[in-house]
Amino acid sequence: MKAIVLFAHGARDPRWAAPFERLQKLTQDALPEVAVRLSFLEFMSPALPELVADLAQQGCEQISVVPVFLGQGGHVLRDLPVMLDSLRIDYPAIQFRHSTAVGEDAAVLMAIRDYCVTQI
Repeated sequence: MKAIVLFAHGARDPRWAAPFERLQKLTQDALPEVAVRLSFLEFMSPALPELVADLAQQGCEQISVVPVFLGQGGHVLRDLPVMLDSLRIDYPAIQFRHSTAVGEDAAVLMAIRDYCVTQI
């Protein structure tokens, strides 16, 4: 079993998660053979360690963590690698991968630009 974890910051207001939940569904629909889950750094659940524990129980062998952040700030550069190092120790049978923040991708930036230029 393979999984993609969309890793977001989290917020106190539950409405904040709505676009991430839509992204999770869109991604799941595009990859029906992969478990696509949403996880949060803080304020919301599930937290990454909690989600990984659940995926491990389901027999997951590969987890790709995709930070759904616009930039490579402290959470993505410092917090996430520490969490992944700990998870690699706790779950040595799982292969963990992670990507850069989605906002660092040229295609994502172009899609945002295309939206912005229609707002004038």
